[in-house]
Amino acid sequence: MSITKLMPDKDLIKKVTEILFKELGYANAVRYLSLPKEEKLESVKRHRNWQDTLDKDTFFNDVFPSR
Repeated sequence: MSITKLMPDKDLIKKVTEILFKELGYANAVRYLSLPKEEKLESVKRHRNWQDTLDKDTFFNDVFPSR
């Protein structure tokens, strides 16, 4: 196993923004940075939403396959 040294946040931000501006151009980089953030669902609500999409039989067949 190798150990990875993390760069300081300030250096990371500088490097990432430089890459964004270089690869996307100024207008698209600013556009990307200003996109609205996705609202995070509370964990219980997220879990219930996931459960609503499940089919009981399919789920049990996937979890407990026939032998």
